Amino acid sequence: MSLIKSISGIRGTIGGKTSENLTPIDTVKFAAAYGTWLKKESQKDKLKVVIGRDARISGKMIQELTMNTLTGLGIDVIDVGLSTTPTVEVAVPMEEADGGIILTASHNPKQWNALKLLNKKGEFLDGKEGAKILDLAENESFDFAEVDDLGSISRKENYIDTHIEEVLKLKLVDAGKIKSAGFKVVVDGVNSTGGIAIPKLLKELGVEVIELYCEPNGHFPHNPEPLKEHLGDICALVKQEKADCGIVVDPDVDRLAFIDEKGEMFGEEYTLVACADYVLGKTKGNTVSNLSSSRALKDVTNKHGGKYNASAVGEVNVVQLMKDTQAVIGGEGNGGIIYPEAHYGRDSLVGVALFLTHLAEKQINVSALRKEYPSYFMSKNKIELTPDLDVDGILKSVEKRHRDEEISTIDGVKIDFPDNWVHLRKSNTEPIIRIYTEAKSQEEADDLAKKMIKEIQDIIA
Repeated sequence: MSLIKSISGIRGTIGGKTSENLTPIDTVKFAAAYGTWLKKESQKDKLKVVIGRDARISGKMIQELTMNTLTGLGIDVIDVGLSTTPTVEVAVPMEEADGGIILTASHNPKQWNALKLLNKKGEFLDGKEGAKILDLAENESFDFAEVDDLGSISRKENYIDTHIEEVLKLKLVDAGKIKSAGFKVVVDGVNSTGGIAIPKLLKELGVEVIELYCEPNGHFPHNPEPLKEHLGDICALVKQEKADCGIVVDPDVDRLAFIDEKGEMFGEEYTLVACADYVLGKTKGNTVSNLSSSRALKDVTNKHGGKYNASAVGEVNVVQLMKDTQAVIGGEGNGGIIYPEAHYGRDSLVGVALFLTHLAEKQINVSALRKEYPSYFMSKNKIELTPDLDVDGILKSVEKRHRDEEISTIDGVKIDFPDNWVHLRKSNTEPIIRIYTEAKSQEEADDLAKKMIKEIQDIIA
């Protein structure tokens, strides 16, 4: 069991001992720290915070604790109920709220939950803001409201519908073309809120929907991370139903993966690539993804005459670089689409609408679309180290060995070779180095990873 405190929020497993797991006491302490930080930042007499949750079994308990802690600080709460991370991000500015919290552990299994914190723009907090909240929680620097100044809770549980309306308003989303294409789509909502949001969106777009695991009861039928090894059921059902594609989201609906008409993975890395290809074909501009994302986005961006930039890993880093470079689309290779015309957050609803419009315009099937993009293959590994080793020193040695190559050190060490790349990142929570490689074949990617592991072992020796 585990409790992980970071600048982006607090995440842990339900049950167990205080300070070792996400217990009710830890939930209250962290919610109080966030509320206290908001009050200090805003200097307003009355604050408002939007709260939503995914369908995890522990969600209702964690939400009641969080909401009542905030009202105890004198903050008014808008409860949007079962929701998605991007829905809460959309709701915060629409409600003119001072912040927001989405209660979700994203792709983690059902025993996990988390508080993910937003600012008044509906965007994740940056490192400095998160550090202040961690400090407040550590020192329990809270000042609760007196009885006449307690906050209130109001409920608005139609925000997924509002979010869908906003997606349909986007200029590059063509509901008419999608409807005319007559798509038939299988949706795996992993029994969370994607099972509410994605079918609703598709029906508004005139798509025939076949629902798989779309009951939001929090009992995940498979590992909720949308990777190939977890998606055998939807791959089989797409073929059985002769559907045009399958759509898979994680429990909080900020990661998006597609299955082609043959029941094969489109490739989670290629969700962003396809959406960017469509957007860049209509809107000239730049793109951003993190250092561990596929080179295919750079290729597509270059094709359209834009400039690609890579950020440190983490959504907040991608968003900041997108703002700095005025990127028209960006995201992460894990299927996260960030489209600023909608908002600065990973949004699977936006991704679905852009992807299907792109497919409808091209009038080809999903497997044919995938063939239009350069093929790269990734390998993800890690090397476990003893706690006494100097991980930063090891990475410096790797950097020095490859100083004649194109190197980035904004997040670990990334080495861009002519035909492939390797990205080495140290873990902040355990003594390991994560090793990501990409090449033009799976064998080449795997071999590059093995070569780098051997190199690190030689440095240690």
